[in-house]
Amino acid sequence: MSLLSRIRLLFNARANAALDQFEDPPTMLNQAYEQQGELLLRVKQGVIEVATSKQQLKQQSEKLRARIPQTEEQAQKALELGREDLARLALQRKQTAVAELQSLDTQLAEVSEEERKLTTAQQQLSARVEEFRIHKDVTSARYAAATAQIRVNEALTGVSGEVAELTLALRRAEEKTERMRARASAIDALIEVGALTGPLGTGDPVDRELRELAAAKAVDDELAALKAKVAAGSSDAARKSEETPEENR
Repeated sequence: MSLLSRIRLLFNARANAALDQFEDPPTMLNQAYEQQGELLLRVKQGVIEVATSKQQLKQQSEKLRARIPQTEEQAQKALELGREDLARLALQRKQTAVAELQSLDTQLAEVSEEERKLTTAQQQLSARVEEFRIHKDVTSARYAAATAQIRVNEALTGVSGEVAELTLALRRAEEKTERMRARASAIDALIEVGALTGPLGTGDPVDRELRELAAAKAVDDELAALKAKVAAGSSDAARKSEETPEENR
């Protein structure tokens, strides 16, 4: 991949991220739904206007149809009275009414077809708007659910991190506790064997002197016992030596 392609890819990724921050799908769907609703409203208004024009054309057509028999009666009466000129004028009005009626019928047919098309378009658009509304509601619900899921996952991720940190801290505390206990045990052992009661120790001087006296007394007692044992051995040897010559005699 070239450097330019990488830069373009990075730019697109950042642009999409920025758009995601500003775009809200539910809001966009609602705006689109409102626009379609406005379009449907304009189509309905067009249907109403066409229907109104159709009704006006029908009324004009009915008036012209009613005028034709009147012109025929006028022409007949004029001939009966010997007024051919008036009869001709009445028949001219009849032809004019017939021509206007034909034009109105053509316009009425066109308006009726336009009304049919607009009515069909209104029905189709209304169905599309309803379908879009259902899709909008479903999409908005799914978006809300996805957003809530992301928030929960982010919260769980944060909790997992905190739990991991707490677990690590607990392990460190346990290890430190074990080291402290081992040190305390070692100190107790040294105290029991007297390793910490020497000249550099920090024990009580009275206790130290009492221990020294006890040790000296023990040495004296052991020495006295050894002396007594040696003395007893010497006495036995002298006594045996004295008895041996007498037996020889």
